[in-house]
Amino acid sequence: MENPLLLFPQLNISASKDKSYYKVMKSMIKEEPHKASKPGAKQKRNRLSLLLQKPEFHESDHLGKTGNLAKAASVSPEEAVKWAESFDKLLSEKAGLDAFTKFLKTEFSEENIEFWVACEDYKKSKTAHELLSKAKTIFETFIQKDAPKEVNLDFHTKEVTSQNIHQPLITTFDTAQNTVYRLMEQDSYPRFLRSDPYLNLIKGRNPSLPTLRRRSRSFTVNDFQGARPDFTVW
Repeated sequence: MENPLLLFPQLNISASKDKSYYKVMKSMIKEEPHKASKPGAKQKRNRLSLLLQKPEFHESDHLGKTGNLAKAASVSPEEAVKWAESFDKLLSEKAGLDAFTKFLKTEFSEENIEFWVACEDYKKSKTAHELLSKAKTIFETFIQKDAPKEVNLDFHTKEVTSQNIHQPLITTFDTAQNTVYRLMEQDSYPRFLRSDPYLNLIKGRNPSLPTLRRRSRSFTVNDFQGARPDFTVW
């Protein structure tokens, strides 16, 4: 049988060309990754450098998530010990308020302290227009049914507050604010004093990370009548 390459010489030419093309492409493939590797690595280093410069990569911006009370509050153990004197003492100091807010976030109940702070700000309003504007915002955020950060108020308190919202006064939210204050004082505050981050803070150690806990049910002020903060940890 005759050699097919002799019968069809073009096949031999094509094969020769394919081999040459393959050799050229193979050499290009070997060179290209080498050439691209340097700028690729440089780009990665630049991107990493930019990421590390962003605020969200700094530890201080994650304090609210980690519950690192010592770094968040920047207070001495002696100062932190005073927070156990009373709930009012804790909230009267910015560092104490910040630490307690971070603790409530770990319990998914930060709406209570946010409402209390909003009411404190509301009482600083200077004009009727400012009162009306802030009252509307507080009501829609914390009090009305299915509000995004609805606080747990008894029916009577919610009804009275809802009726007074149309002509707000400095005292419009006093009853609701006092109710939430008592709930925090009798429920969340004692747990805060027993929490590992706080106990480590007053002992001068680096706080450990708190365990995130979901509330098993909603509480009302009636659940805590006659209750007192637990200071047995001292």
